[in-house]
Amino acid sequence: MLLAALAAVMMIAGALPAAAITQGTPDGNRHPMVGQLFFHVPDDPDPRFTTPGAWYSCTGTQISATVVLTAGHCTWAVGLDGESTLPDGVGGNDVWITFSEVPNLDDILAPSLSFDGDNQARYETWSEALEADPTWHRGTAQSHPDYDDRSFFLADVGVVVLHEPIERDAYGELPEVGYLDRVKADRTHDKLFTPVGYGVQSLVPVYDPGGTRQFSTSKLIDVRGTHGIPAGVAAKFTNNLGKKHTGGACSGDSGGPLFEQGSFLIGAITSYGISPCIGNDGAYRIDKTLDLAWIGTFLD
Repeated sequence: MLLAALAAVMMIAGALPAAAITQGTPDGNRHPMVGQLFFHVPDDPDPRFTTPGAWYSCTGTQISATVVLTAGHCTWAVGLDGESTLPDGVGGNDVWITFSEVPNLDDILAPSLSFDGDNQARYETWSEALEADPTWHRGTAQSHPDYDDRSFFLADVGVVVLHEPIERDAYGELPEVGYLDRVKADRTHDKLFTPVGYGVQSLVPVYDPGGTRQFSTSKLIDVRGTHGIPAGVAAKFTNNLGKKHTGGACSGDSGGPLFEQGSFLIGAITSYGISPCIGNDGAYRIDKTLDLAWIGTFLD
């Protein structure tokens, strides 16, 4: 099953935080510029409430003091002070990010069931709690202008522009145009990549939401497109290296980086996966002229 929401894992049980790379390794602050996104989509249903409004979690990478790179489906239709941004679906400010290795959502958000079906009260209470907590930073969400939620994988890149800058010693770095093509063509090197994220820790044999930033190791195996997605858009990575399974991306990891191993160079961003989140992962290629130019407008 294709997981379009490798992406966004819905917050189902109270303030359940999204977890981490399946069978991954605790990050240990190796990638402090990678954070967990938590956002509200006012048009999406939540089965516990009679009125719409759902909360989701993704992963993003700070690439400057004010810009976080993530997936397009993690920025689309985000609310604007609780109100819908559709049909345009961009410019919403109901998105927060924390760079804590262990997010504190369970500590600051009241469980959904405590609102007795009042979804507006949940939005007001949760947004106020996030605003008051210094570890969570608010921003404005923007999806790629060609993003279409019905075919999310064709332009699955977005940014969150932070309302206040966060200075740090190192940020995620953008690749050059055609970076993955050159990696795949260079047969003299067996380059590895490091996916980082806050997504689900395990789907089988039991569901384990985890709760920390984790990383794993992956290898690029195809840049020609995969699962019907056109060449030049998607890249396929494997986390089965020989006999060792090093962990893969899962729900909540969407938008997270696949760093070139040993660096902060973002080779691609996590876009989708195949259930149950082991074996191969699908990544969106940002090493294209138009995508890099669009991202660059926010950096400028």
